[in-house]
Amino acid sequence: MLFDSYHLDSKHLNNRYVVAPMTRISAEADGRANDRMKKYYQRFAKGGFAAIITEGIYPDTTFSQGYNNQPGIATDIQADAWKPVVNAVHEEGSIIIAQLMHAGGQSQGNAYTDETIAPSAIPPKGEQLGFYGGSGAFQTPRAMDDQDFLEVKKDFVAAARRAKEAGFDGVEIHGANGYLLDQFLTDYLNKREDEYGGSVENRLRFVLEVVDEILAEVGEDFIIGIRISQGKVADQTHKWAGGEKEAEQIFGALGKTGLDYIHVTDGDATAPSFGEGSKTLAGAAKTYGGITVIANGQLQEQERAESLLDSGQADLVSIGTGALANPDLPNKVRDNVELNAFDFEKILLPQAEVKDHELDVLIKE
Repeated sequence: MLFDSYHLDSKHLNNRYVVAPMTRISAEADGRANDRMKKYYQRFAKGGFAAIITEGIYPDTTFSQGYNNQPGIATDIQADAWKPVVNAVHEEGSIIIAQLMHAGGQSQGNAYTDETIAPSAIPPKGEQLGFYGGSGAFQTPRAMDDQDFLEVKKDFVAAARRAKEAGFDGVEIHGANGYLLDQFLTDYLNKREDEYGGSVENRLRFVLEVVDEILAEVGEDFIIGIRISQGKVADQTHKWAGGEKEAEQIFGALGKTGLDYIHVTDGDATAPSFGEGSKTLAGAAKTYGGITVIANGQLQEQERAESLLDSGQADLVSIGTGALANPDLPNKVRDNVELNAFDFEKILLPQAEVKDHELDVLIKE
């Protein structure tokens, strides 16, 4: 099944392989994509991935940036800088989706402000990531007010519109990994006492408002997806307090919006996600969401990926670190070539920027 074609909205995919979004802090200081990024993304398309989801791109020039040298799409200049990247991927026959990410209280580098915002004035657990340029504990964010709600939604919508104008095939709304939208879903980070806090329904409200407004603006003939997880960058083991019942509420609501897909990420995509004998996160998304599901989590091995597809728990698989180690992974799997192991130190240390050796294969070609 991995090499069966698939239709995602109006786009034809030659196989079921997707590159997962991965922060690489390789943009210009002003948020513009550059030639290094073009070569980096082009390599995945050359390597046989049918679809590529970019690293998280910040949508505004206020609070959304999460890392220094993170790319943005908050201005027309930033959007224009993405066009060579998009064109390079399209020339290789793949599609490319822009992931829109507001870091919220999990920001550890922002060129526009030293302040962070979040649902509540509660800092994320854990510490900032050194290989993404941070150190120490996260600062305490300011709790969002009514104006913040309006501005964040407006900026997400404007960023989606710029992405469409820049030639992207769609956008993925980042609702996972501890960033702003996931902070609303997280019981210990969202202590609001208004209509955006408390019950699962209330904690979902802002996420659904963002989704609805983006769909209304650019949803026609443009892929709109969302990424969802339980774990976070700084709290990998977090689980939803309501378990599978909470998953049913979250995925059920998302499935009714008009989204084209739900992208779930878990430490092990094939393992039960809500306790022994329970569904995988992908299986829950498929059962309760009822739309296209992209599964992520240690799926570089063919057998593991095939098991999720064959059982109907997922429609597509996204590859993260396995793709960094093997930018031509689909071609290798197809040709029965052994995969390289992921070398954390070589690729992500001391900083996670794209290294010259990652581009060597492309340059030699």
